[in-house]
Amino acid sequence: MNRIKLHDKWFKLYKSAEELDNAIQKVADKLNTDLKDVKEPIFLSVLNGSFMFTSDLMKKLDVVADLMFIKLSSYCGTTSTGEVKQIMGLNKSVEGRTVIVVEDIVETGNTIVELHKILKEAGASDIKICTLLLKPNAYKKEINIDYAALSIPDDFIVGYGLDYNDLGRQYKDLYVIDQQ
Repeated sequence: MNRIKLHDKWFKLYKSAEELDNAIQKVADKLNTDLKDVKEPIFLSVLNGSFMFTSDLMKKLDVVADLMFIKLSSYCGTTSTGEVKQIMGLNKSVEGRTVIVVEDIVETGNTIVELHKILKEAGASDIKICTLLLKPNAYKKEINIDYAALSIPDDFIVGYGLDYNDLGRQYKDLYVIDQQ
């Protein structure tokens, strides 16, 4: 589909499933290299947005890894509220472990800062950040983004796990607001 409507907005195709798959493969290749000597790293997927990215990424990994989920929220409509709420927390110990946070999109970085704090307080020995989408013009935090599949401009994106007021996550492609 070249165009979709969600609620009151139209979105046009931005990145195809094939482009996403190629970008994810590159991230997986780097993770496979970087983690080859790490004993059972934990991949911490941030729900709901990163579920598709996490699923595809995990299928491409050669390392023996653990998978966990956490749910945080900071969006209302098309804008970040600036406040990160923890809806579902850690369900097992990360003490002494390497944790790779798997995010759908890094924009303001507020979620990354909150997650980093949570993981440090829980005793993680090493924390890496992996994101499908990075908005480098918006991200100004100190925490390093270790793996970014794609860098994008400051546009609102839906599809492939990302939503607009709970709709649009199911699409295999990414879409951007159509201003026409």
